[in-house]
Amino acid sequence: MLSELLQMLSYPFVINALIVGCLVSLCASLLGTSLVLKRYSMIGDGLAHVAFAALALAKALDLAPLSLAIPACIVAAFLLLQIKSSSRIRGDSATAVLCSGALAVGVAAVSLSTGMNVDVCNYMFGSILAMSRSDVILSSALSAAVLLLYVLFYNRIFAVTFDETFAQAAGIRTGRYNMIIALLTSVTVVLGMRMMGTLLISSLIVFPSLTAMRICRRFRSTVLLSAAISVGCFFTGMFLSYLYSIPTGSCIVIVNMALFAAAVAGSHFHGFRRPQ
Repeated sequence: MLSELLQMLSYPFVINALIVGCLVSLCASLLGTSLVLKRYSMIGDGLAHVAFAALALAKALDLAPLSLAIPACIVAAFLLLQIKSSSRIRGDSATAVLCSGALAVGVAAVSLSTGMNVDVCNYMFGSILAMSRSDVILSSALSAAVLLLYVLFYNRIFAVTFDETFAQAAGIRTGRYNMIIALLTSVTVVLGMRMMGTLLISSLIVFPSLTAMRICRRFRSTVLLSAAISVGCFFTGMFLSYLYSIPTGSCIVIVNMALFAAAVAGSHFHGFRRPQ
């Protein structure tokens, strides 16, 4: 087992994938705790479909994929927040409309341009080992920026996560910090698509947070444990993917599912714990 691990770490493209994957996993798990507690965890799935449509359009127009995908996801996230706050359409309904509409646009753009080539499949199903050096540098820089902003605004994010009404009464501009959460989530989703793919990126946001909530009682400890779980599951999934030649994204999700199932089983013996 150790020899296989050392052999895997001897490849430069694996090291690049581990660097980006750990950073993106950290971003997704930190934001995931707030999104799950705000009952808006499926925003990752909706934004992933928007990113896929933007990537397909970028390929058709011969543009840089991230230059179109990131702004499109940011705009979509802001629209979802506005729809949710207007109370005319429920958040889950708005996300469902966004998913189906964006996917339809993406499929149409693919069929009218390049067809289902390797690049499109990589974004649909994930292919972190196929990242170029420029992708690694850009993804690492954006992930570091997301982590820095999360740390800087941690107290405000905590406030709007647990009691948005009280935070607003205390003078916190909740709309601004909700938009910051949406902005950070948009960037994380676009970066995570290369690793997990459109179909699996939401699991990177949801599973580590749900597992940590079964164990921890406080928000900070939940966030920290969620980050540790996310990075650990990513590394384990990468290793299993290397050993058994299984797609990396699916391996990471399976490991997360197994850990979550173990946490659920353990919680039956000690009672369900909720972050405070």
